[in-house]
Amino acid sequence: MEISLETREFIRAHRDGDVRDLALHAKAGDGVDMAVALEQIDGRQRARTKLPEWAAHDGIIYPPHISMEQCSSQSTALYKADVAKRLMTTAPSPDTDTTLIDLTGGFGVDFSYMARAFSQGVYVERQQHLCAISGHNMTALGLKNVRIVNADSTEHLRGSATDPSATMIFIDPARRDSHGARTYAIADCTPDVIALEPLLLDRARYVMVKLSPMLDWRKAVQDLGGAELVREVHIVSTSNECKELLLVLGRPTGKGAGGESGNVGDRNVGDGDVIDETANRHIRMYCVNDSKIVEYHIDESGEIADDGDNDGDGAEFNGAADDVSEYRYLYEPNASIMKAGCFALIERRYGVRQIGANSHLFVSNRPVAGFPGRAFAVDAVTGMGKRELKAALAGVTHANIATRNFPMNVAALRRKLKLKDGGETYIFATTDAKRRHVLLVTRKMP
Repeated sequence: MEISLETREFIRAHRDGDVRDLALHAKAGDGVDMAVALEQIDGRQRARTKLPEWAAHDGIIYPPHISMEQCSSQSTALYKADVAKRLMTTAPSPDTDTTLIDLTGGFGVDFSYMARAFSQGVYVERQQHLCAISGHNMTALGLKNVRIVNADSTEHLRGSATDPSATMIFIDPARRDSHGARTYAIADCTPDVIALEPLLLDRARYVMVKLSPMLDWRKAVQDLGGAELVREVHIVSTSNECKELLLVLGRPTGKGAGGESGNVGDRNVGDGDVIDETANRHIRMYCVNDSKIVEYHIDESGEIADDGDNDGDGAEFNGAADDVSEYRYLYEPNASIMKAGCFALIERRYGVRQIGANSHLFVSNRPVAGFPGRAFAVDAVTGMGKRELKAALAGVTHANIATRNFPMNVAALRRKLKLKDGGETYIFATTDAKRRHVLLVTRKMP
């Protein structure tokens, strides 16, 4: 994709301008493609937050708005690159020469970071304009030993042009149907990873699949072969918002890609490098929120279990909290822990007690080091009686309110309490183990 010198100069001069205002009032000189200029200015401004390393490069070309919306952030792309790098170095027989194939290249953000962990990378994308943009950007970013392929991912996978000895295939199936409506089920996405899974595992030692964070991870694991083929589950959040569900698949046995196929259940997989079968007895589970990673494993029954090697304080767990008012600290798990649903394990690992069966809030009488979420000091615990509320909220005019397993939503509760939004006070409204509706009035801890 070529951008004229005049258009580049316009972009440089207005890089910090308001795009809507520029569209209405800016005067383009001769040779300026205004549509392209506005698209690039808008893309770079979005990249400042989402892709700061890319935004720092003047040579980057940005795609249409929809591709900017759908692409990974820099932080999630870096995380996937770290996972790939670890897999390459801990494989039973690490290869000297390694190849990544990204079958759904898109804007190329994931590819640009993951490819650095491999000797060579192959980017595959069916949209020609994205191939042109990505080819330009990979050069601008200084990436070498990469190949841009304009092709349908399924056809490339099945065709003779596919590298038969790929170390890893990355695939991020499109989550929209032919009418543009959002889809979430794996089989409804394009391409259908479930249908392609035997071929994917025949072509590569590992397959990393990026899925919608809306999916139930247990169902996704089941759909993709369970512990027989799924090696790792990663629930990835940034700023406490769940962004991605990643599954790493691997061959259970074999001697090398492209060899004779064998059966795994009702699935055919190619003979690959011999893999330690004990590695498939448990699926590794990683709950990620920014730089905080909590690791578990999924046992034979499909339940999340602890390894005994963790960062908790080893406090003894004595059951659910009978009287919430006796506790001084409240803990709220981060989005990835909430998505994983490993609440009983959190109780055991960190020695905390859940307030109620569906509260997903935890209390303790002492500070808990390393808890994966937010921590609060409890100032008061109150029921919903007028006198109780008046005493507990004396002097409070503003509060941040959250409701969990509570009969009122936040707006209704705020009206009842007559409190404005914001301030230093955090109120958690929930139902305790004895089915009492309670409010915990707290302050956020560092």
